[in-house]
Amino acid sequence: MKTNKFLIVIVGPTAVGKTALGVRLAKQFETEILSVDSRQFFREISIGTAKPSKNEMEGITHHFIDSHSISENYNVGKFETEAIQLLDELFQKKDIVTMVGGSGLYIDAVCKGFDELPEANPEIRKQIDTIYEEQGIVALQLMLKELDPVYHSQVDLSNPQRLSRALEVCLSAGKPYSALREGKIKSRNFNMIKIGLNTSREVLYDKINQRVDQMMRDGLLEEARSVLPFRNANALQTVGYKELFDHLDGKTDLKTAVDLIKQNTRRFAKRQLTWFRRDADIKWFEPEQIEEIVEYIGKTVS
Repeated sequence: MKTNKFLIVIVGPTAVGKTALGVRLAKQFETEILSVDSRQFFREISIGTAKPSKNEMEGITHHFIDSHSISENYNVGKFETEAIQLLDELFQKKDIVTMVGGSGLYIDAVCKGFDELPEANPEIRKQIDTIYEEQGIVALQLMLKELDPVYHSQVDLSNPQRLSRALEVCLSAGKPYSALREGKIKSRNFNMIKIGLNTSREVLYDKINQRVDQMMRDGLLEEARSVLPFRNANALQTVGYKELFDHLDGKTDLKTAVDLIKQNTRRFAKRQLTWFRRDADIKWFEPEQIEEIVEYIGKTVS
């Protein structure tokens, strides 16, 4: 595409350092940031979603942070529409915009477009809900592994809503959910430069463990207690909250809950990497290679 507009896309696993790089690049190229973390959209949850503080933002405008409420029925299709509209507006005044996040499905929605999927089938959904209620989340995981092993390796296996939706599509369409999500790529009126951050497993896991400990010191348990009335919201079917809800229900002690948050976050990071590694357009760097990244982008946009 012949255009002088560039979207810098920064991806990678949780806790690797995407926020700091995004701010550095936004300052370098005098631009703004689209945050693509599907949990940071929601204003009621901040500690467990690792939202950047005002100090960390360093005066850079971040879009799609605290933009919605957990009580809203917000999904990837709506996000695609809003994000593309915002990019159209930003590119009228800027040649470069930065997008930062770890939510692969939402990033793909901006870069490639979101596939139209079958409408919800109430009868099939009722059957899946019954299985979940009677047999638990493991039954949904096993069903998805059989019907769509590709998506099973990518999805957050602790999120029953996403598992249920994928199963509903598989059963309604008679095809794997992943196959339906790999349709025709939509054309965009901007170029994309995709930067991936990663580091050694040992370093990443240590960062994750330290982050969870800091979240607990910052009041994650109190935050989980404050949103307990909304526990069935899709935004809360996620690592960090589910484990603490179990603790507040008396099912686990606090130490066990925190250990599970660390373990499940590490598993989530592994699935994120599996998702992003399938994209051959991503250029990978270590988080410390900031100057190399700036140089690489500079050569590409010049």
